[in-house]
Amino acid sequence: MTTREDALAFGLSYPDTCQDAPFHDPNWQLVRIKSSKKVFLWTYEKDGYINLNVKADPEWRDYWRSAFASVTAGYHLNKEHWSTIILDGTVPDDAIKNMIDESYRMVTDSPTKRIYEAVKKIPKGKVATYGQVAQMAGNPRMARAVGNALHKNPDPSTIPCHRVVNSKGELAGEFVFGGPGVQASRLAAEGVMSEDGKIDLKKYGMTLMKGRQ
Repeated sequence: MTTREDALAFGLSYPDTCQDAPFHDPNWQLVRIKSSKKVFLWTYEKDGYINLNVKADPEWRDYWRSAFASVTAGYHLNKEHWSTIILDGTVPDDAIKNMIDESYRMVTDSPTKRIYEAVKKIPKGKVATYGQVAQMAGNPRMARAVGNALHKNPDPSTIPCHRVVNSKGELAGEFVFGGPGVQASRLAAEGVMSEDGKIDLKKYGMTLMKGRQ
């Protein structure tokens, strides 16, 4: 990959993306997410080569920069969070695509989205605590964020927030599900029985996979 056209075509192959030139300067062409307007790929010509600016994954940033001399700290952007790829032919196509892919994944990721995906993994007949959902979503410290996200659940039919309880197995307040006993009733329909507003976590609690304990 050595041309702007190749880079833009690859960036636009991802869903919900569009090309833009926000500076009214044809030298700066970028690819952004349509829905969020976030940019994950910048393209521009500098010193005779097409350059790409991509969001830098902290876990891989230093590896890419040390592996290829033509991968440097981001030009005109935060150098900790962005990298520049100089398309001079020395960086293999698969490495360039991996870095663009990392950038796309980083700007489309959100804690709320990860929380909803984690809740979907709670099987019928089981419950998980807010803390467990936070762990499954990748950040054990955001248990409170789990509660906030589930309170705004956009699709209860596919995101089973009734399967989430607190660390003591206690059900949510009556107002959360629109009336008294609603959460208990939904759980009972799935074989999870409550007693005095609590679920027996030893019996019904979800066991996380090894490495997520």
